[in-house]
Amino acid sequence: MTENPPDVSLTVIAGIDTHKDTHHAAIIDHLGRKVCDREFPATGAGYRALLAWLIGTGIVVRVGIEGTGSYGSALTAVLLAAGLEVVDVDRTDRRSRRFHGKSDPLDAYSAARIAAAGLARTIPKTHDGDVEAIRFLHNARRSAVKARAEAITGLKSAVVNAPEPIREQLRGLTTVALIDACAALRPTAVTPGALTAAIKTALRSVARRIQLLDADIKALDKNLAVLIDDAAEDLVGRFGVGYETAAQLLITVGDNPHRVSTEAAFASLCGVAPLPASSGKTTRHRLNRGGNRQANRALHVIV
Repeated sequence: MTENPPDVSLTVIAGIDTHKDTHHAAIIDHLGRKVCDREFPATGAGYRALLAWLIGTGIVVRVGIEGTGSYGSALTAVLLAAGLEVVDVDRTDRRSRRFHGKSDPLDAYSAARIAAAGLARTIPKTHDGDVEAIRFLHNARRSAVKARAEAITGLKSAVVNAPEPIREQLRGLTTVALIDACAALRPTAVTPGALTAAIKTALRSVARRIQLLDADIKALDKNLAVLIDDAAEDLVGRFGVGYETAAQLLITVGDNPHRVSTEAAFASLCGVAPLPASSGKTTRHRLNRGGNRQANRALHVIV
């Protein structure tokens, strides 16, 4: 930590390196010179202390934060509520890291310099509205769908490797019928040497887990539909747009859609804006492999 006597008339830019338990903040002046830095706990009291410290160092022009959508989410909300300009610093300067090494203070100063140079212009999401609620529900649904798919694969694999009497009983069934049949199995108590009972118990356990996940997914779908219909009824009314793709597009934009000001900005955000790759007399473009890949997938599903 470095400290210089504060000059409240000084115009400063801040950078913050965020972590799970601590945040390290650094201050530079308008010429990019180091002023001071300090570490704060990643708690409500720590956020308030960091804000008071920032304001006490001078006139804060801008704050660059690494991880506004993860470890820095709560801190970002506090700074925005205080009226400070916050930008999302995707990554600090890799070249600087090679020459000067890596530490929390160095990363914080690097974030401040990137913010001061205007290289980080992304306005962070606010994470305080219905779209944030949609994001949580959508993540829960995606996790449940993944778990369900893995459970079905595991169930089918177990049936294939089961003894012939069990395979014969379950052979030729559709996936839904197989799940129902396995869930309805009535095995005897599992004891040493009772292989059939153990296998039937395992099959029933996996099948019932799939049924629980089915019910969970349906409940999440209903909740998502309520929020999405209210937030973007026109969007889900378009051809090819379902609740799953609509949810992903809303999550990509966030609760503050004004941060994506043009169609070109949205295309770049979703990784569908072609990138110039010209040289000399050759004029050409290449596919954009960056951007939000989940949003990119959603757009391709729609079209």
